[in-house]
Amino acid sequence: MRIAFVGKGGSGKTTMSALFSRHLAAAGAPVLAIDGDINQHLAEALSPAGDTPVTPPPLGPRLHDIKAYLRGTNPRITSTESMIKTTPPGRGSRLLSLLGDDELHTRHVSRAGGVPLMATGEFDDSDLGVACYHSKLGAVELYLGHLIDGPGEYVVVDMTAGADAFASGLFTRFDLTFLVAEPTRKGVSVYRQYRDHALEFGIRVAVVGNKVTCEEDLLFLKEQVGDDLLTHLVHSNWVRAAEQGRTAPVNPAAPNTSDPLSTLEPHNRHALTVMHEAVDSHPRDWDRLHRHAVEFHLRNARSWADARTGENLAAQVDPEYLPGPATLPC
Repeated sequence: MRIAFVGKGGSGKTTMSALFSRHLAAAGAPVLAIDGDINQHLAEALSPAGDTPVTPPPLGPRLHDIKAYLRGTNPRITSTESMIKTTPPGRGSRLLSLLGDDELHTRHVSRAGGVPLMATGEFDDSDLGVACYHSKLGAVELYLGHLIDGPGEYVVVDMTAGADAFASGLFTRFDLTFLVAEPTRKGVSVYRQYRDHALEFGIRVAVVGNKVTCEEDLLFLKEQVGDDLLTHLVHSNWVRAAEQGRTAPVNPAAPNTSDPLSTLEPHNRHALTVMHEAVDSHPRDWDRLHRHAVEFHLRNARSWADARTGENLAAQVDPEYLPGPATLPC
């Protein structure tokens, strides 16, 4: 299952991405976290206090190599240069299994806090004034487009802040989007933007309230969000300590286990469980994922890519191909 975390800047979506990834890993699930935010802080959020965050070699600067690798022997893609971020896989494309031993995972995955991590990468001097961050996020879009993840496997992506994710088709590549909202008018404003766009494309969005301190906060979220409010997290001394680089306070009532989140506040641990159950409650719809991938590829082809490449990129769509576990080589 593929899960995106979005929300207003400062809402806590990176912290929530890290907590949820660590929750899945502690449950023994195969999980990959991807830092897809222009502010690359997920490695730090995943790493326990005292650990030096280890960020993997970023995807963005290797976009050309990633295209060449994923292109495989697909005859519909005439060259690496004609492959754009929305190019869907087809027969002959090189497909990926989650955390496989292929060269892409081998090169671009490290571990932070026990969680496998990929990173899009930051802006560098050559990007300033000439490129937008979506040029780097194209690597994540291609990765998800060529990934055949199975039941019980999870990819968690910390997305860019605000409604910026709608600037590309990446927002359609997920099974569930968690929108992290603080109990403020600004905190829920991004929700309204996301809700309207998501409805248009049948994207599942669940709101997770964050930094809730009292009953009035919770009532405000319920009034503003309604049934889309899935659960909420209360103010957390555990999280604050982690963000300050301190060891989380010990909870004498916590079970003595190897779970790194065992001392997280009980209410917040329960919220993570509710989120996990929500992700698992709907099976993967491969047809929808592929349909959206093709739709946004054709949009990009008509809008700019045909003119830039000098080709009719609609021809890259393989009409007889539908992704799914059966497409992986035995």
